[in-house]
Amino acid sequence: MTDEDDSVQRFVLGDVEIVRVVEWQAPFAPARALVPDCEPEVWRRHRDLLAPDHWDPDGDRAVAALQTWVIRSGGLTVLVDTGVGAGRERPGNPEFHQRQGDLPGRLARAGVRPEDVDVVVNTHLHADHVGWNTRDADGAWVPAFPRARYLIPAADDAHFGPAGGYGGGARVDDRLVYEDSVAPVHRAGQAVLWEDEHRVDACLTLEAAPGHTPGSAVLRLASRGERAVFVGDLLHSPVQILRPECSSCFCLDPQRAAASRRRVLERAADDGELVIPAHFAGAGVARVRREGAGLMLAPGLRRSPGTARTSASPS
Repeated sequence: MTDEDDSVQRFVLGDVEIVRVVEWQAPFAPARALVPDCEPEVWRRHRDLLAPDHWDPDGDRAVAALQTWVIRSGGLTVLVDTGVGAGRERPGNPEFHQRQGDLPGRLARAGVRPEDVDVVVNTHLHADHVGWNTRDADGAWVPAFPRARYLIPAADDAHFGPAGGYGGGARVDDRLVYEDSVAPVHRAGQAVLWEDEHRVDACLTLEAAPGHTPGSAVLRLASRGERAVFVGDLLHSPVQILRPECSSCFCLDPQRAAASRRRVLERAADDGELVIPAHFAGAGVARVRREGAGLMLAPGLRRSPGTARTSASPS
């Protein structure tokens, strides 16, 4: 992995280039609030793996990142999730309310213009994964990527859309998120709803992994024997690799999320897939291995902001 600046890193798997574009990373939330069922002893016992990139022991706070992944595969430019956006009304979340992010500027530094993007993958429809789906054009929300197909899980679109009562009111901002970041994509004719499995190209396949939301998805990459899986919010912290049964406080169906998490992580361990979550700080990626009946975070992928790391791939 190589640094262009603190917010852009690139690496290659097979014939596919991956670019990590980071908007923000810092201590985010109390560790036990983020992953409520994970006892403090797990964090302390694995301090060497978790601190400082994923856990601030002094404040007992989980460290997280807000980031978008760019994939260049077979002539396509694909974005995986689009962050919080800018100028959004999010009264239920002070961290996101009226945030003035600049993902387009960071993408430009990575060599990606809005018109270059062919596909946008929303792993699910939470506010911090769809915010830059759209931009403000003279007071109206329009797709930020004018040529792109937006791949949206049908189950999430049904749950968070008006027919599903905007998530049944479970989150105060769900209606606002859908109306400013998803509905405009539908109106522009750029939304593609999918379910169960969807092939993006010869190297990329979307697969349902429900629980965090009804339509939560993972994106699998396979190219010339190298593999990765973009897991969205199946993982918020590496402690969930150590304890896959522990879901985050944001999971709408914690038990179903845990089942999806274990299935995806066990396959990653068995098939040698690089695990790429939406919110990991540090290197932003993880390797997983089996240890007895459980799973373990493989060492050697720690990276603090500003510390260059160079290799052909982040293994």
